[in-house]
Amino acid sequence: MRLWKQLLICLVILAVGLGVWVRFVPGATAMLAKVGVPEQLLAYVAKPADGAKQGEAQGQAGRSQGRGQGGGAPLVVTQPADTAVVNDRLNAIGTGEAILSVSVTPLATGNLTEILVKSGDRIEKGQVIAKLDSDEQKIAAAQAKVALDSAREKVERNRKLGNAVSVAILREAEFAMQAAELALQTAELDLKRRDIVAPSGGIVGIITAHPGDYVTTSTPIAVVDDRSQILVDFWVPERFSTKVSVGQDISATAIALPTSELSGVIDAIDNRVDQASRTLRVRARIDNPDDTLRAGMSFSVSVRFPGDHYPTVNPLAIQWSADGSFVWRVEDEKSHRVPVKIIQRNSDKVLVDAKLTKGDDVVVEGVQRLRDGGTVRLAGEPRQQKQKPQQSDQEQKISEAETAK
Repeated sequence: MRLWKQLLICLVILAVGLGVWVRFVPGATAMLAKVGVPEQLLAYVAKPADGAKQGEAQGQAGRSQGRGQGGGAPLVVTQPADTAVVNDRLNAIGTGEAILSVSVTPLATGNLTEILVKSGDRIEKGQVIAKLDSDEQKIAAAQAKVALDSAREKVERNRKLGNAVSVAILREAEFAMQAAELALQTAELDLKRRDIVAPSGGIVGIITAHPGDYVTTSTPIAVVDDRSQILVDFWVPERFSTKVSVGQDISATAIALPTSELSGVIDAIDNRVDQASRTLRVRARIDNPDDTLRAGMSFSVSVRFPGDHYPTVNPLAIQWSADGSFVWRVEDEKSHRVPVKIIQRNSDKVLVDAKLTKGDDVVVEGVQRLRDGGTVRLAGEPRQQKQKPQQSDQEQKISEAETAK
């Protein structure tokens, strides 16, 4: 492209830019007049700018008129604060155990000769439930009894002889008699241990041994459960560790019996919090008079507490600043900033720790223009604000009429 064409294009661009600058930039006309631009050209170019200024002035006047009609105080929507309770109930799943459960094992080794109970029988403490072969023990007990009778007879004979027998011989016979008594007691104990007895009363479980089996002192014969009461172990969060106490009432429902509600008390509390799960083990005791509950059942346990009371606000009312969270409370048509600490956030309300009471008006909409101590207009009072100017107009007419008179 030739040089004169490039210069022409630059001049056109400068002229257009100058025109835009004069039209839209305030004070551009005065600057051009100082430079020496003719006044006729400036008057022609500045007409649209003056019209814009006139429109802007009209807009400002309209806005000023709107503020004069009551638009100065920000319009807000409020919602009364409420109260709620947290940490007033604990729900947990626990596992039941019999209050006393014993695995019955023999006190001696040998072959089972007889089982005297069957699964499901209710037995008493000390009842014989099975027997081992005892022929050898019976013979040993009989021999010990014969030896004792012989020793006792020898002592009596020496005592009748009187001075004819020395004291040493008499004492030796008495020692032999005492040894025979101990041998008889040992033989009788061995014979008694051939009977397998229940160390506690309860319900017999499934018997895993059979007659003819060779058993040892570690072989379980049966499991006996005392189900008169059921112990339920459950775990509570760490925050409830200071709230639970022994003897506190609980309510429970067996998963297998959802229609029956059970009551019980806390029987024991563990002495430490589990570091892995941050929970505390608690044991409750439930009566089982009808024998409908079984060891190993799962239970839904519920524990009630007094709870902690906190104010609640709408989630839209929570605002944030460099100092933390806060809400706006309206009192006597004045806005007050109230710092809050969020305790629990729900979908419909937020529990906060703040100086709020039930029924306080809290701003949920229109928080952008609020300031501490500033005047506000409530959205629920539009008619009262419109009636005031009408009353002032009527009073003005009356005053004008009286002046005319």
